[in-house]
Amino acid sequence: MRPMIRITAVMSVGLALAACDQTGSADVERAIDGVNVIDETNLNDIMLTVADPQEAVTYFRAALQEHPDRMDLRRGLATSLNRARLNTEAAGQWRQIVESDEVVAQDRIDYASALIRINDWDGAEEQLDLVPPTFETYERYRLEAMVADSNEEWDNADSFYETAVGLTTRPAGVLNNWGFSRLTRGDHEGAERLFMEAITYDPSLFTAKNNLVLARAARGQYTLPLVQLSQVERAQLLHTMALAAVRRGDVDIGRGLLEDAIDTHPQHFEAAVRALRTLENRG
Repeated sequence: MRPMIRITAVMSVGLALAACDQTGSADVERAIDGVNVIDETNLNDIMLTVADPQEAVTYFRAALQEHPDRMDLRRGLATSLNRARLNTEAAGQWRQIVESDEVVAQDRIDYASALIRINDWDGAEEQLDLVPPTFETYERYRLEAMVADSNEEWDNADSFYETAVGLTTRPAGVLNNWGFSRLTRGDHEGAERLFMEAITYDPSLFTAKNNLVLARAARGQYTLPLVQLSQVERAQLLHTMALAAVRRGDVDIGRGLLEDAIDTHPQHFEAAVRALRTLENRG
């Protein structure tokens, strides 16, 4: 349907200008070019948002072959490669962008994000250091917090996480990351508070629920938290709690939790069955 709309628009321009003499041909060409540019811009936006990631990669690769000097198309390809989880290739595209004369601050942030995906923390930190301090965005501070975590600069990490939370209306993901940071430092109570806050913002965020159970189990609390859970989620969290209990040496508690997980799951829970069988074989 979309190609038909485009053709109709071009035909309409042609009919409207058909009565003009030959001296108006340049105007006709400019009018048609204008329609094509609008159509291309809309298509680029669609490819970057709702299109299948692989389809978007194919689209931007073909467009970039025709117009290799257009940085907007290279940005589109790099973004699409990230969406398709082709992270190494995406980082290569972002590197070409930041080395060009058209680089902007957001490009360095996107490049840093791509570098983190391929575990190049030093490279990510170098790119973030090149971003002007006046360029303050949620994404910039979220990445700064992650880099500070990787360097075990805990005070900086806390400061960056706090700033990132204040710059978004959907902080569940960054609160979960902040909680996990606290969990790795051994601050189980602080981590639990952050995971609970993340779930308050997004009750469907299972990662935060799983991390919350880990934080509670690390303190020997083997009861499920009072959060919204489906039956499958309840079984999965009992399984997580069971494994955490076994690691802490509370084997009998872990065995009981595994039995509860198997009984709770509406279907066959193979992972829990295997874990319980392993415990039983150990005696």
